[in-house]
Amino acid sequence: QVRLAESGGGMAQAGESLRLSCALSGHTLSSYCMGWFRQAPGKEREFVATINTSAGATYYGNSVKGRFTISREDAKNTVYLQMNSLKPEDTGVYYCAAAGGPWAMIGTISERDYDYWGQGTQVTVSS
Repeated sequence: QVRLAESGGGMAQAGESLRLSCALSGHTLSSYCMGWFRQAPGKEREFVATINTSAGATYYGNSVKGRFTISREDAKNTVYLQMNSLKPEDTGVYYCAAAGGPWAMIGTISERDYDYWGQGTQVTVSS
């Protein structure tokens, strides 16, 4: 059974950086497109970033483009989210997710295409 475990969340001041990690177990990371989503208090979960398996193509939500970077290290079964120039509006619970099948190579920003989800890690950014 595939399991995802996020780590690296915490508190930061505006302008600082954090790096989130997501370790996949029970299968090989190279079989999945990986995504990060987040949910702020009182809001719906939103797409943050995704990276597919073929050539590692990436795509970002407009609110994080230019500040966040998603990467994957298949040998370690781990995907990362480097978050720079953090803003208070980046506060929320961050979830990693894995999409298999045809989405693995194509990539997807839609929650409904992801098969597996982690428990989430809290990120709090103060001004």
